[in-house]
Amino acid sequence: MCPAGGRRLPAGVPAQGPGVNACLPASAVAPVPATFHPAWQAELELAYARVGEATRPVTRRHLGPLRVQRHLYPEGPGVCQHIVVHPPGGIAGGDSLDLDIRVGDSAWAQLTSPGAAKWYRADQPARQHLALRVEAGATLEWLPQETIVFSGAQARLETRIDLAADARLLYWDIVALGRPASGERFTDGDVRAALDIRRDGHLLWHERQRLVGGDGLLDAPIGLDGQPVFATLLATGEASPEQLDQCRALGENRAGLRGDLSQLPGLVVARCLAAEALDARAWLIDLWHLLRPALLGRDARPPRIWTT
Repeated sequence: MCPAGGRRLPAGVPAQGPGVNACLPASAVAPVPATFHPAWQAELELAYARVGEATRPVTRRHLGPLRVQRHLYPEGPGVCQHIVVHPPGGIAGGDSLDLDIRVGDSAWAQLTSPGAAKWYRADQPARQHLALRVEAGATLEWLPQETIVFSGAQARLETRIDLAADARLLYWDIVALGRPASGERFTDGDVRAALDIRRDGHLLWHERQRLVGGDGLLDAPIGLDGQPVFATLLATGEASPEQLDQCRALGENRAGLRGDLSQLPGLVVARCLAAEALDARAWLIDLWHLLRPALLGRDARPPRIWTT
């Protein structure tokens, strides 16, 4: 037996003194370094193709804690629905998420998420890069649940969407700063977001945001006007004046929410400020119910995950 803290010499290593049970003193025993993963690096690559009357996933590759559940067809074989899952449940400093999604010719993919994405307080940035490619005649619906940015987080969000000539897109994004339900305001940290949409290489939408914790812009009327939640919906196509009026009516007399929308050349843009993420999401879902049949030609059938 070795004295407390000591360690026997490995087999085959000669002792420097007498005795068959030679030991190293505790002071000579080097600590074994622990395996430590300071950050998660996650990647997800998805591709969809039209096969007969059905949309099928033809590529599904993941690295690290980012993946999709099995594909679903609640509307029939023409629309493939996937739920993107990030098992850790939150993004910490140094984490990196890369999503590369391509919808092939005439295919239709709808992607959502099972719950909110949480960006935690950190002493270094975390990033997410989202690349979406929609080919000729194809349709993509990107409909995740909200992103909650804790006070002190350093979030870097970059999204690039490339559309072929007649590709269709319905995209939304909901961001909640701090945790209002817990009384946490966004007093520290920052969010930097970039969104570019191109059609056949020509820029259709270009946006840059930088929100700093505690900045006056968070409460200013020309900024977020004191509301911790903001949301954007972008849909390709041209809505009629009557359809736009119907959409605008959805934001009227809605407690805790102020929203409106505009028709740009080839793109409908809707935005809101809200006191709660649930209010913003409910407004976007109502808009989706009106805009999906108007712009994408298919009745709105909400994913079951939205009600669970």
